[in-house]
Amino acid sequence: MQLNNLNIAVLGAGRSGRAAARLAMTHGARVCVFDASSSIDGWPEDIPLHTAATEEDGRAFHADLVVISPGIETDSPFVKSFGREGVETIGEMELACRFYHGRIIAITGTNGKTTTTSLVEKILLRAGKTAVACGNYGVPVAEILLRDSVPDVLALEVSSFQLETIRDFHPDVAVWLNFAPDHMDRYKSVEDYHRAKLHIFDNQTEKDLAVVRSGERLPHLKASVLTFSPEDPAADLYYREPLILEGGASLLNLEETALNQRHNAENAMAAVLACRHLGIPAKTAADVLKEFTPPGHRCETVRTLDGVLWLNDSKATNLHALEAALKSQHSPVILIAGGKDKGLDYVPLQPMLKEKVRACVVFGQIADQLQHAFSPAVPTEKAADVETCVAKARSLALPGDTVLFSPGTSSFDMFTGYVQRGQAFRDAVNALPPLS
Repeated sequence: MQLNNLNIAVLGAGRSGRAAARLAMTHGARVCVFDASSSIDGWPEDIPLHTAATEEDGRAFHADLVVISPGIETDSPFVKSFGREGVETIGEMELACRFYHGRIIAITGTNGKTTTTSLVEKILLRAGKTAVACGNYGVPVAEILLRDSVPDVLALEVSSFQLETIRDFHPDVAVWLNFAPDHMDRYKSVEDYHRAKLHIFDNQTEKDLAVVRSGERLPHLKASVLTFSPEDPAADLYYREPLILEGGASLLNLEETALNQRHNAENAMAAVLACRHLGIPAKTAADVLKEFTPPGHRCETVRTLDGVLWLNDSKATNLHALEAALKSQHSPVILIAGGKDKGLDYVPLQPMLKEKVRACVVFGQIADQLQHAFSPAVPTEKAADVETCVAKARSLALPGDTVLFSPGTSSFDMFTGYVQRGQAFRDAVNALPPLS
């Protein structure tokens, strides 16, 4: 792709916007970054920046290419003001991948992306590849390309927001973990969200591989397909607790790992199949799985106190993740849930609540909504904050119970993100004194 002397508008001054601007500048483009914020702390002086940007600025700037950050809606008036007729609008990931010539394993799904991406990276490294986990994982692809040494393979976590703005993006392996309603505060319908996710397969050919969960609602795929499943014994990899099976033979006993939960079993199977396309044997992948520690705030044990197990699943930012956490529990649950309104419907969770949960404590912007949705199934109380939730849950829990902090929505009503929310829960639980 030739950028020399092109005028490029980069919309959004976050980490991906900064990386996109820097990459474009190294290829000779004239770049200006536009952000609606009144000021940006720590901005490098050599990258032109226009703060407090408006639609008027967009109409005045004659862009040859527009690059937008994932958090900005593609059909917003602000974005449209920059896009004169014939001007291409793409995302940072699309821009960067046009300059990358290695292999790409791209991972999407409503849940499990980060764990699977991390697994893929570690399996690749164990096999002697140079590889980096990036994308929605936290490090923009453009930032990787600015390094002195570029890896052979990208383990690339991709969100629906990033997939909205692809054109030529072509992963050698596309992994589809799962799909469930989410981001209804961004999309007009579940179908719009599903359509955005499906872009991961757009440019694949018969030489590529698609790794998909068996039974997912997908169109005909041009790539070769491998499947994984906890329900379908005919899948290429099948999870029958606690074993991952291939053709009826045991590949790995997940009781020997930190991944011995149904949702993590699916992540593990997807990672193994994805790396197979690059010639990595199953034994190498299995060795990595045995040593792997999942990222934090994902059904992690905080402590056991007075016979009660306390689990932090703050990363459960949607209904599907909450449901997966509940499915993994084998003892009575006191559920703590709540947070920001994302437009999700929680009534369908009632049968699972009746099966797994003794009581619920709800908090945050959607506390009233959750109380209304959960109360027909289980006793449900409201609390003002996480600390009060923990106190109420303790009063409800009996020896042998599990207190599961699995909010089921995002955290931005009260916290900067799921990590801060999870740490608040950890701190509150660790501050509890023994009863005797």
